Amino acid sequence: MSDSRLRSRYVMAGRIRTHYSECGDNGPPVILCHGGGAGSSGEAGFGRIMPALGSKFQVYALDSVGGYGNTDPYFPCTDGVQNRVDHLAAFVDTLCLDRVCLAGNSQGAWVVAKYALDHPDRVAKLFLVASATITSAMGIKGPETEGMRALRAYDGSREAMRRLLEALVWDKSQITDELVDLRNQAANRPGAPEARKVFQEGTQRLTRDPNLRLKYEMQHTLPRLTLPTMFIWGEEDRFAPAELGRQLEKLLPNIPFKYIAKAGHQVQNDQPEIVSNLMQDFFSS
Repeated sequence: MSDSRLRSRYVMAGRIRTHYSECGDNGPPVILCHGGGAGSSGEAGFGRIMPALGSKFQVYALDSVGGYGNTDPYFPCTDGVQNRVDHLAAFVDTLCLDRVCLAGNSQGAWVVAKYALDHPDRVAKLFLVASATITSAMGIKGPETEGMRALRAYDGSREAMRRLLEALVWDKSQITDELVDLRNQAANRPGAPEARKVFQEGTQRLTRDPNLRLKYEMQHTLPRLTLPTMFIWGEEDRFAPAELGRQLEKLLPNIPFKYIAKAGHQVQNDQPEIVSNLMQDFFSS
């Protein structure tokens, strides 16, 4: 019988003391990458689906650099989201994982896609969830949304964290005091606010500087990715509307898209049974 408990672990990934949540009992490795909102972490992003995935796979949900979760916030992420890709690479190498399945939500979807583009020999399959970061990297300009406004308005308070979560999920019953506290405490631990500021400035440079942007954009690379890939999107997404997914789908004809009813930006948390079944079927086939 597999172990479905979430276990808290630390490892030195490169020079970075990295926290991750783990589940399963030595099945094929699956790594999950969370989004980029304040207080994000592996557990907050994927804890609702990890026990089900752990019945077949060894599941790792790392807390990324940039002030997320319980990973060392003092590593300077001057390259923004590219530092998340480098951190993922160090994590995979440190755990001696030869070939993995990857899944990511929102900004985390860009991270795993970029890792797969850089290291296609290390990735078996790719599962992407609702990503305005990928649409931006593909040259699609999205609208100003309620979720983006809530993200920018986060001021470190529990009330602001609750408003952010309300914009990210469709099923409001999951926004418990425990979840609000988990994310808000992570976002306010020593070093985290400063880390997010450096990370955000680095991401802005990466996306706006014409030379650095070559590391960020995907118009000429993602459509040529030959790895088995699946993309899902929540029909009720108020951060990155499903219409963005439909625009992106036209640019990625080789990737199947699936739109999930009664789900917001964190599809895996709004519809955990549907998403965990999709992942298990896709990664097992």
